[in-house]
Order: sequence, then C-alpha cells, then structure tokens
Amino acid sequence: MLASNLIVASAAIVLLFGSMHLLFTFRGTKLHPRDPALKAAMMVTHPVITRQTTVWRANLGFNATHSMGLMLFGLIYGYLALTQPAMLWQSGFLLTLGLITLAAYVVLARLYFFSIPFRGVTLATLCYLAGLVVNFSQRVA
Repeated sequence: MLASNLIVASAAIVLLFGSMHLLFTFRGTKLHPRDPALKAAMMVTHPVITRQTTVWRANLGFNATHSMGLMLFGLIYGYLALTQPAMLWQSGFLLTLGLITLAAYVVLARLYFFSIPFRGVTLATLCYLAGLVVNFSQRVA
C-alpha cells in the first residue's frame, strides 16, 4: 500500500504541474515573453517549416501538448496505482517506462526550464523511486 501511495503522490505532482501549465498556457501572461515586441513578432513570424502557422501559435500548441503529456502521465500512473496496483507492479515495462519518462523530464527541466518545474519533477521522481524501492523490499522480505 505504501509503495502504491508513493506512485500516486508522484503522479499527482506531475498531474498538478501539467494542469497548471495548461492553465498558464491559455490564461494570463505567465508564459508570455516579457518584451511585448517579441510577442508581436512571434504572432506574425512563420517557422521555416511552414507558413500555415506562426511561431506564437506553434508555441501555444507546444505548451498545450506538453501539458497534456504531463497530465496523461499523472492520470495513467495515478489510476493504475489506485485501482490496478497488481497490474502496475507486475509490469516491468510500465514501471521502467514511468521511471525513464520521469528521468527524462528531470533532465529536460534542468536544461531548459527554471527551478520550480525542476524541483517538482525531481520530487515526483524521488516519490516514484521510493515506491519502487518499497515495493521491491516488500517482495524480497
């Protein structure tokens, strides 16, 4: 039970951050450039790959899909830990995929984001790892 609760905590952190990021993408100015001229330029500039969108619209789409990926992780792993723990704990694939995903988020957050997302995803990863350790130690004992 403790192991599953640690996975739920990890998933909840990721879900919270993804939800907040989605909200900030479409409400308010937290993810806008501080320089209004830059936002104006982004709204009329097309990426090299296509003229069918602008850099600003692509930015919104990238932020939204990033948020949705975080939310999907949180919902799936939270659901599995709460309602299907046997399935989760018996699947080396799912357990490894979750750990790799969180580790990748830690690296990306460290390289490209700021301290709050980095700390949040690091905490989520530590909770996930603790859940794995507790589960493994219970199996061995």
